[in-house]
Amino acid sequence: MEPMKKLIKTIPPLLVLLLAVTARAPAAAQDGTTLISYKGNGSYMLVEKSDLRRYDNDKYTGLQSREVQSFIRQTEGSSAEAGSLFYDGSFFVVQETKRNTRAVRQGISTSIPSSFKITADGNLVMLEDNGYPSFRSFPAYPRQRIAIGDSWQCHGERAVDPLGNGQISRMPMLVEYTYLRDDSYNGSPVYVLKAQWATRYGVSYIDPEGDPELKSAQGKHDATILVSKESGNAIVVRDIVDEYFVYEDGRKVALKGTISLFTKYPPAYDRGKLVHALQRAAIVSPEKAQELAKADGAGSSGKNGSRQPAASSSSSAGGSKAAAQAALSGKGLAIAVDNTADGIRLTMQNLQFKPDSAELLPAEQARLDALVGVLKEAPESRFLVEGHTASTGNPDGELRLSVERARAVAEALVRRGIPAEQFICTGCGGTRPLADNSTPEGMARNRRVEITILE
Repeated sequence: MEPMKKLIKTIPPLLVLLLAVTARAPAAAQDGTTLISYKGNGSYMLVEKSDLRRYDNDKYTGLQSREVQSFIRQTEGSSAEAGSLFYDGSFFVVQETKRNTRAVRQGISTSIPSSFKITADGNLVMLEDNGYPSFRSFPAYPRQRIAIGDSWQCHGERAVDPLGNGQISRMPMLVEYTYLRDDSYNGSPVYVLKAQWATRYGVSYIDPEGDPELKSAQGKHDATILVSKESGNAIVVRDIVDEYFVYEDGRKVALKGTISLFTKYPPAYDRGKLVHALQRAAIVSPEKAQELAKADGAGSSGKNGSRQPAASSSSSAGGSKAAAQAALSGKGLAIAVDNTADGIRLTMQNLQFKPDSAELLPAEQARLDALVGVLKEAPESRFLVEGHTASTGNPDGELRLSVERARAVAEALVRRGIPAEQFICTGCGGTRPLADNSTPEGMARNRRVEITILE
């Protein structure tokens, strides 16, 4: 069959596809064609690992390696944008090498926030862009059925920071894809795709919000993509890179090597043990424990990485054996327990800090002690710690304080024996209130830290 070469408008899938989408790939037709399709749903983890040899003015200066992990979850969007899917991402660097010096960033991870939406017509729009994810609308599939040997073209975007100085520049990509063959990966059938595109920057396009010192860039990319036949997910993307960047002062930086993208899902944990620990600490009542047990697996990822949204239900409770009765009445240590699509969420309500600081007051020790026994029942899991503040009219200060308070809670739990590497910390400031900030009671409800045991 003669390869088809068409410019096809498709739903940009990197942030839908690589970030734990649920996909559907219809079986091949009798004529040998197939349709790869997918839909955004649920939460996932994306890993981007780069191993690039760096040359400054044609002189080798070392290996530039980085591993960026992220947790991305679907969020509620605007009711005025029917059909759009909204996502929030927490990105964090876990390992970085520069000039032959390796820095493994262990301990509590403070996330780099990102948010975006996929519109009903398939356009990806960044809402909060701090350079991650670096590939946008990649890979992309055609809307019609295809056969081995067929090719198609789609537009994408890539965010780059060659100097690693935080100056992000966005570069358009015109990618040509080819359906190479069918194969298997780890015992599962996959489609094997090839993707090629050129780096072209500074001639017909310059990012107006990018690095003003970056004058031009050229190069080429040759990527291999494995797509699950069962789910339509891009399991692995391996991009061979050869490109160089020229700066206004005459510097030339060349990068050669590989960039790999792949998805992974938070490990499952024993929900029964976790519920028992919640009961043992009197964080939930017996009735709530039964409800959580019945919801086993509601937010967990299945074989295909698909996730069924869990109904969110909550219970506030106390934290010691003597607080069992308080647990039944929703009082006590005021730790709320929710079933969410991302996992069980524990919310420490009305946290007590010194004024305008992230220093916890001694009165919070009992609640922290109660949480430790629960978190230890998920030794392989990651914990997403989100800080929230009341809104007082200082959004920048509130955001900074919410991150600091999330870290303060994580650090307190680390001192009690939870490994630091399990924590991802982020802050939302006063942007996600639970109550009206016009009353002291409402502000107290909004002043909280949420810990989600990711699954």
